[in-house]
Amino acid sequence: MNYESENIEYKSKFTDEIYKTVIAFANTGGGTLFIGVNDKGKPVGLDDLDDTYIRVTNEIRDAIMPDVTVFVKYSLESEKVIKIEVNEGAFKPYYLKSKGLKPCGVYVRQGASSVPASSDMIRQMIKDSDGDVFENMRSLEQNLSFNSAKAAFEKYGSEFSEEKYRALGVVNSSDMLYTNLALLLSDQCGHTVKAAVFDDDSNTRFKDSKEFAGSIFKQLEDAFSYLMLCNRVPAEIKGLTRTEHPDYPEETLREALLNALVHRDYSFSGSIIININEKETEFISLGGLLQGLSVEDIKNGISQPRNKNLAEVFHRLRLIESYGTGIRRIYKLYENCSAKPRLEISPNVFKLVLPNMNYKNFYNDTSTHNPTKQQAEVIEYIRQHGSINDAEIQNLLGVKKTRAYIIVKKMLDEKMIVKQGKGKNKTYISP
Repeated sequence: MNYESENIEYKSKFTDEIYKTVIAFANTGGGTLFIGVNDKGKPVGLDDLDDTYIRVTNEIRDAIMPDVTVFVKYSLESEKVIKIEVNEGAFKPYYLKSKGLKPCGVYVRQGASSVPASSDMIRQMIKDSDGDVFENMRSLEQNLSFNSAKAAFEKYGSEFSEEKYRALGVVNSSDMLYTNLALLLSDQCGHTVKAAVFDDDSNTRFKDSKEFAGSIFKQLEDAFSYLMLCNRVPAEIKGLTRTEHPDYPEETLREALLNALVHRDYSFSGSIIININEKETEFISLGGLLQGLSVEDIKNGISQPRNKNLAEVFHRLRLIESYGTGIRRIYKLYENCSAKPRLEISPNVFKLVLPNMNYKNFYNDTSTHNPTKQQAEVIEYIRQHGSINDAEIQNLLGVKKTRAYIIVKKMLDEKMIVKQGKGKNKTYISP
């Protein structure tokens, strides 16, 4: 016999420690366990060889999850020794059924010892086994409740029951463990939405802030209620007619919030951020565009859901109509407003900015300073690019130098834009 090593271990008799060793071998690189051999590698034999053999085979099957038996081979050696050969498993991490999918239940091999795996190691094993799609991975938290989810399903005319868990993607098909989708829908969801109201356009002076936690259904309800509280509705009375002009159409806030909740990358731990000021409201979620998509694709209604099962749950409840239509509807609601929504996207961040329709008479009412179509195009160009020069104005509007001069002069007189620089360096910016 050899000495104990990374892939060899001896036990003089059967103990519960054997489960940890089998788990560690299956999670790491495989190994061989001998029962009936002391820690010096000397066979001492088992008095109850047949009973121990039956107990080992049955209890390893029952004590370890997922089922590891297909990767384990048992044999009887001379001198009343049981040999257990464990191959590296394909459905890692393996863990003690009694402890669950957490460090006290998951073991790996470290030298000649079987030690608890760290949370990071467990996450990596789950990722390697389940793939790189966050919502399909097994959740590290398995003690979940679904009070908010059941209430939401009932509210929208559907049923949330254990019989539907697999079809919804709430549990995986191999060992019926809760997935990360289940975690998002559960009352124990660790992701949050943070909303703040600011006193300045640069979002530096707080007026109020809230954080919404719990199931993403609860976050949706609570965050939307807060947005509507912040959505002022000034009214205009002409004769007997009262016309209301909310800062934001209700549907734009709803669609922007749904877009952030459904399409964010939940493998990041940060919160969805909503910044509100007099000028605009920003919805910032983690996770940029999926590979192959562009900003223009999103504006045109082309969508590739990052969280397919989550999107399907929201679609089933009719909270979203179909993939990609939300952003398109938002732009449609702003068609009579000179200021347009903006998409600002980096590799890891998706930001949707909704202009306040009542800020500086952006809304196309009867204001004498309401921009013309050409003036609105100039304003929008400045919003997207920061500034514009005379040549860019001529090119943007398809006009000659004299006409461009007239348009610019009127916009300067009405303080729609501000001139900076002189001569060839002259540009125009927002006031």
